[in-house]
Amino acid sequence: MARPDNDKYFMDMAELVSKRSTCVRRQVGAVIVKDKRVLTTGYNGSPRGTMHCEEKGCIREQMNIPSGTRHELCRGVHAEQNAVIQAAYFGVSIKDGTIYTTTYPCSMCAKIIINAGIVEVVYRDGYVDDLSKMLFKETDMLVREYPPKNGNGKAGEV
Repeated sequence: MARPDNDKYFMDMAELVSKRSTCVRRQVGAVIVKDKRVLTTGYNGSPRGTMHCEEKGCIREQMNIPSGTRHELCRGVHAEQNAVIQAAYFGVSIKDGTIYTTTYPCSMCAKIIINAGIVEVVYRDGYVDDLSKMLFKETDMLVREYPPKNGNGKAGEV
């Protein structure tokens, strides 16, 4: 059995973390890494102590809100947000880290990732959010798709 490279290793972890999600529309996992060490993880789901969407139902689905819009109407905390929150909660610096996420970050998460000092985003699945793409392009942030769909190892377009 071949030893996985770091990207596969950490993306597989993000995929495993996503299995804890309680979202009925999309299960997302995130892992923040620095110096090849896992610092925190996060998955999307309702805030601690509140009813899960699996129990209560999805507000966005009930209101027929399309994906990539009106993020504020979701009762869940996004995977990337939860990974950053865990770092703050436990006093772990994620500055200069890399976040591996199973889905391209939305604009809300992009803003948090940028301000947290994360320097690289590695994502698996695309997501429709033009503002997120624009925000990342305005920074020195490295954003890349894994596995790369264009075959050259560089970031794919979402």
